[in-house]
Amino acid sequence: MTVIHESVWPAAFGPERRGTLPPVEGHTEPKLTPTIADVLSSAVAVLGVPGVENTLGLPEARRVCVILVDGLGLRLLKKRAAYAPFLKSVIDSNRPLEAAFPSTTATSLASFGTGLPPGQHGLAGYDAVDPVKRRTVNQLSGWPDDLIPDEWQPHRTLFERASEVVNVTTVSKSKFEESSLTRAALRGGNFVAAGSLTARAGAALEALKAPESLVYFYWDEIDKAGHRFGSESDKWTYQLEELDSGLKRFIARVPANTLVLLTADHGMVDIPASQRIDFSEFPELLKGIELTSGEPRCVQLHFEQDATAEVRQQTITAWRERFTKQAVVMERHEVIARGLLGENPDPRVLGRFGDVFVLCHAQIALYDGRRVAPHAFDVIGQHGSLTAAERLIPLLTLKKP
Repeated sequence: MTVIHESVWPAAFGPERRGTLPPVEGHTEPKLTPTIADVLSSAVAVLGVPGVENTLGLPEARRVCVILVDGLGLRLLKKRAAYAPFLKSVIDSNRPLEAAFPSTTATSLASFGTGLPPGQHGLAGYDAVDPVKRRTVNQLSGWPDDLIPDEWQPHRTLFERASEVVNVTTVSKSKFEESSLTRAALRGGNFVAAGSLTARAGAALEALKAPESLVYFYWDEIDKAGHRFGSESDKWTYQLEELDSGLKRFIARVPANTLVLLTADHGMVDIPASQRIDFSEFPELLKGIELTSGEPRCVQLHFEQDATAEVRQQTITAWRERFTKQAVVMERHEVIARGLLGENPDPRVLGRFGDVFVLCHAQIALYDGRRVAPHAFDVIGQHGSLTAAERLIPLLTLKKP
């Protein structure tokens, strides 16, 4: 097993990351940090769903509402808390969690919805490779018709399991109701479509009237603002203020004996235009590479099936030399050994993950200009890698039962 020692592991990936690294010789590592996979599983355990453990030690409640705010990383929330007085008032309840790996929506929502690590549910990133048909598939949108979501991710979701015990409702925008990602990772229960935050809050309150209920409430405006304008922008701040005031009104109307939690799927870092790099311009980085996937902060490289060991090593070396001070380059077996895909990853899904991972820790983003749309280079807010800004997420208790 290859071990990256603390002396060469980027400071941006620790000390928060040390709990998930394999032991360095002569040292004992602390217990793994809870992840987004523990949130919904603990919530449904509280409601009496059998075979699920309340690993987070959540209090007993007859109703649970889990609000997931896309892109609201813990570092961002703490940094901008002055613009969110309601959330700031409950920040002491925070229990830091880690997003899934890669730290991106498709992977984290799949872990949230199934309670499983990425190496089990197999949603390998924003883009993943279908190893059977040798193609790159976007996991958020544009799934091909012959890729069936509940076959791609066949494990029963926590919503499916909970709906046998309590009333389960997802409150989100209408465009997500029949999306392939929803069908793969979040299927089960009732779906109530609503547009504005006010409409979603109203729908969630209506669903919480059921004596025993689980409500999942999704909010994506902060993530959209961050991608388009950056997490340092006034428009991002405006969306945080809107969320904060809306949640304050929502909590005031939530019925008694209800536990309300807030979490996120990833954080975000802003990348200047000059540091959004098209790596396809460097032929030595593509030698023996058949497909690329992942995200600009966590590039996944898939070798041609007949690529020799010599070619593979030459390409890996080329990546390490070009980005030596900006990224860590790891082979898949190293990623597995470090526990980033979870314990006992399923061999049937491992081919969806790259043979090589390029994990950015500097303020850069890396694109395969041969296959991404030109507007992809306009995205300011980015995520996917292991820095604390990208991977640490909050778990706030907004209301206790």
